[in-house]
Parts: sequence; C-alpha cells; structure tokens
Amino acid sequence: MFRVLFYHPEIPPNTGNAIRLAANTGCELHLVEPLGFSLEDKQLRRAGLDYHDLARVHVHADLAAAWRTLLPAKVYAFSASATRLHTEVAYEPGDVLMFGPESAGLPAEVQHAPEVTDRVRLPMLPTSRSLNLANTAAISIYEAWRQNGFAVTEHHG
Repeated sequence: MFRVLFYHPEIPPNTGNAIRLAANTGCELHLVEPLGFSLEDKQLRRAGLDYHDLARVHVHADLAAAWRTLLPAKVYAFSASATRLHTEVAYEPGDVLMFGPESAGLPAEVQHAPEVTDRVRLPMLPTSRSLNLANTAAISIYEAWRQNGFAVTEHHG
C-alpha cells in the first residue's frame, strides 16, 4: 500500500486524523522527528480514536533514517509551490507521499532532495495559501488508492 510521510508535524489532531486515515486505507504513516507533540498527547489520541492499534505508524529520528526505511521508492513531495497536480501522477503501491509541517510546509532543501521523485500540489483557489495537513494527506491517499482500484495490497519492499 502507500506510505504517508509527515516531516516534522506540529499539530496533534492532524497526526491523529492521519492515524485514522492509515487504519482505514491500509497505508503506513511515517513521522520524522522532531514532532511538535508527544505520541501520548490527548488531542492526538482523541483524533485517532481507537484506531491507534489498527494503524502502522513508524517514527524516525531524522529524514535520513526515514529514507533508509522507505527507499527505494518513488517519493512525491507535496507543496503549494509545485506546478504538477497530484492527479497527474500514476501512483503505485509502495509510493511515498510526503508532507511538511503545518506552519511552513516542506523546506526547499527537502522538496528538492535527490530522493524526491517529483513535487506535486493540490489545486486551490489563487487566493488560498494552503490546505489542512490531514485533509491534504487524505485527498492524496484516496486519489492514489482510487487509481489502483481501491485494491487492498501489502507493500513488501
């Protein structure tokens, strides 16, 4: 299945919602430290409800550690400044969909890292700056899953 990577997430309910997303879609959630909260945070646990035990969540000390776990794979960095739409990608199980912290998005050096296959964005009105992190992850995962016929597959890589 697909892997979601949150780079330095800051807001507990967004990660809690992503835990619920992972549990309901079969994707993996990878979190790169530092996190702006504890995994025991009440808001995070409330947002994830009783899905924590059903989701595959991995915490990495830094981005290099995440790459060691996730690669080889195609990595799509989501950025409001990207020109390619998320619907223009042909997603495959095992792909990594990477998102940055809520306050600033992915830093330029992360978006343009050699491990990143492409930069993509979700369409928004020209006057909009950004979408909510959990919503963006959900839209993206469902598009990738839709393209693959909502198949339930395991990634072994």
